[in-house]
Amino acid sequence: MLGLFALVALVVVALDQATKTIIVNSLRVHEVHTVIPGYFDIVHFRNTGAAFGFLGGKFSPVKHYFFISVTILALVGILVYVLKLKKARLPEVLALGLVFAGAAGNLVDRLRFGRVVDFLYFHWHRYYWPAFNVADSAITVGAILLLWIHLRK
Repeated sequence: MLGLFALVALVVVALDQATKTIIVNSLRVHEVHTVIPGYFDIVHFRNTGAAFGFLGGKFSPVKHYFFISVTILALVGILVYVLKLKKARLPEVLALGLVFAGAAGNLVDRLRFGRVVDFLYFHWHRYYWPAFNVADSAITVGAILLLWIHLRK
């Protein structure tokens, strides 16, 4: 199952970084490209906070290094947990791979840009959901899957 974990992590990180590279090379920061008027835009935002803009706002070196440190600890913790799994089941390995990949993808951005590149921007007319990216999506889907697995036990 370690091979599956690694495959999921590599594919998701590659997809995350590829999509962010397209955005960085195609749109200026804060530029908006409307895809479905009133509902969905592709944007180029830089997020100093966590997933979905949590604790975002003005850049702070303390916050920056805090997020880097917490992410590295989480990555190490997930990896140790996966390596110690005795009876790994497909859904659990998939979920852990998604969370790991999402954290790793956003860590790459923090190390490269000092911020995370967000570009998916859903809204209902003037009510906006915070912009997010493939890494945030992977973390969310993986966390929901882990919750579902553990609630079923």
